[in-house]
Amino acid sequence: MKRIFTLTLIGLLFLFAGCAQSPPAEPTAPPKGQPALTITFDYTKQSGSASNQYAVWIEDMDGNLVKTLCATAYTAKGGYKNRPDSLALWMDKAMGISDFDAVASATPKEGPVAYWWDLTDEAGDTVRPGTYRFLVEGTLRWKNYVLHTGEIEIGGGDASAQAVPEFFFAGEGRQPALDENAPETGMILSVRAVYKA
Repeated sequence: MKRIFTLTLIGLLFLFAGCAQSPPAEPTAPPKGQPALTITFDYTKQSGSASNQYAVWIEDMDGNLVKTLCATAYTAKGGYKNRPDSLALWMDKAMGISDFDAVASATPKEGPVAYWWDLTDEAGDTVRPGTYRFLVEGTLRWKNYVLHTGEIEIGGGDASAQAVPEFFFAGEGRQPALDENAPETGMILSVRAVYKA
């Protein structure tokens, strides 16, 4: 009996330890019947430091931030103070507008990821129909980053769009610039948005 109790206790400790370390599940689909935009991409974790950071957000056609959907927790929870190169484009847009605690997300496991937009702005108001930009920025390593950008019409019928990546390679001091052949360029691939009316 003592052995069964001990094994059960050990099993419960492993279960609770695993739960404490597991990141919260990301929403993968909006509520049924609610118009929404879902942004998906393939994520591959990179080795080494100063990488694996990304942010997903929506802008209007004038380049104003409408809504941050997520930002990896390291940057959103203050890492940008130690590493100003981490998600610098998103930080520039979101500082003073987005609630960093609300959008902070644990870096996911490798594979497909999805984030959805309920068509509200940062104040919680429903946006007007029209064309919006969806963006995914990824810090590849130090000053090297990628920005995936696409445009999609919301408010009409169903629509989909593929984002186009633009890579920015830069080195500084002992940190060399990457190039198009670097494995880090595969960190975020196939960024796509789907609008369901």
